[in-house]
Amino acid sequence: MNPFFTSILAGLLFVTPTGAAERNTDSVEVTFSTSDQGTVYALLAGEGTQGVVLAHGAIFNKESWDNLTKVLVAKGLRTLALDFRGYGKSKPGLKSEALYEDILAAVRYLHQIGVRQVSVIGASMGGGAAGEAAIRSQPGEINKLILLSPVPITDPDKLQGELLFIASKAESLANSVKGQYEKAPNPKKLILIESDAHAQHIFRTDQAEKLNQAMIDFLVD
Repeated sequence: MNPFFTSILAGLLFVTPTGAAERNTDSVEVTFSTSDQGTVYALLAGEGTQGVVLAHGAIFNKESWDNLTKVLVAKGLRTLALDFRGYGKSKPGLKSEALYEDILAAVRYLHQIGVRQVSVIGASMGGGAAGEAAIRSQPGEINKLILLSPVPITDPDKLQGELLFIASKAESLANSVKGQYEKAPNPKKLILIESDAHAQHIFRTDQAEKLNQAMIDFLVD
């Protein structure tokens, strides 16, 4: 794994699931193939025609989104939290490091099961992969994209969909995220959190509720 990713330390995800009891938040494991012949395992939860793919950071996995899943499902969203190739039971395809292929496969899986509008939340390594996926996606495949402290994206000016960049003001990637935001096309928005925590680590701070609400406001029209 790229040393840049493994050097980023983060804690366990913690989110308070407001109203989660109102809906069935149980996740089921599903599997699907990527276009380069990889295999992705993911956790599917919720119902409805609005879906969200959750793409984890370098030291996390699909289970790290469990509490956020409850929050999003309670708001009527269907979630699909994936394990990237090389994590859990997910297997790489012909392009061993092409993480964006896993996200594109997840997006297409949701469309295939009847989800009409698909958004992606990518954190750190997953944010970079989500950006690459959005660039390579077909028009309309990804409606909204939340990039949470994303690692650098090769061509941010080619991003597609409605964009929300989020980072902590005092984290090491703050300037990089702001630079990517400036190059990205409209419609776009940038939120800087009062913290020095990186990506999913923000959920362990007193800014967790603000982060949750910012994402929900963006995802739910």
